[in-house]
Amino acid sequence: MAKIAIIGSGFIGRAWAITFARAGHDIALWDNDKQAPHRAIDFIRGVLPDLKTNDLLMGRDPEAMIAAIRVEDDFDAALDGVSHVQENTPERLEMKKDIFARLDAATPADAVIASSSSAILPSAFTEGLAGRSRCLVIHPINPPYLIPAVEVVPAPWTSPEVLERVRTLLVACGQSPIMMKRELDGFIMNRMQGALLEEAFRLVADGYASIEDVDIGIRDGLALRWSFMGPFETIDLNAPGGVRDYAIKYQGLYENLFKQMQRRVDWAGPVMDVIERDRREKLPESDLVRHQAWRDRRLMALAAHKRRAAKDIVE
Repeated sequence: MAKIAIIGSGFIGRAWAITFARAGHDIALWDNDKQAPHRAIDFIRGVLPDLKTNDLLMGRDPEAMIAAIRVEDDFDAALDGVSHVQENTPERLEMKKDIFARLDAATPADAVIASSSSAILPSAFTEGLAGRSRCLVIHPINPPYLIPAVEVVPAPWTSPEVLERVRTLLVACGQSPIMMKRELDGFIMNRMQGALLEEAFRLVADGYASIEDVDIGIRDGLALRWSFMGPFETIDLNAPGGVRDYAIKYQGLYENLFKQMQRRVDWAGPVMDVIERDRREKLPESDLVRHQAWRDRRLMALAAHKRRAAKDIVE
């Protein structure tokens, strides 16, 4: 199995370490903050038992995984002999430019260098690099060890061979890569999520629904289908003649709605007072961390259920 370097060991970095280690890879953790990799190891050690209980470690033993993840204080040592680098530094362009210049100079010439950036286009921080053809963005929904979808975003100069290597690696790690054909602001998942959030804010700001009603509409409505099929598969099954039949019947409805949606609500404006008040009544700020842990346990249960369901289909 390959050696993979995790550069930046915070929330995203530690999640990637689990993702790659459960597929059998050796992991080197490096961070400017020398304590961050040790905190990451502590977190990983704590979450592995629940992942094992839910059969989400691809058959790997937790202790073997911990043994395969080592902390490297030295930058060059972390990169020695790697085949893949996953960078997870803060979302600041100048920082991305600096770290990618260092990575390009220090990694083996055939290693892939990927950023977990959720918003910065790969062309913005790789254009001037000698090894720019091996650079790209691999953006997960955190945590990737529970949510398999991951965006693979090429710069204009990323080579097809690198994209195929990345696709193969991610599939082998249990991920579901979204292979973008070219880069685009917001990538794919943020654009789709953003469209939904824009309408959610409008509905509350204009007094049509409470935040709980909006959440019910997704949680107990649309998300039940979306948890196992996407929007195109959904509409293909929602009309007798399939996707074309659906478009013919309902395009006029959505065209009319679209005209009403061409107005933004300031998320941080007056509507936020309503949203924050209602959320804090439902979940006090002091309970956020506890509820985040609850969310992750529910994601584990859902991931385990979907894995069992997929096996039943195959069998």
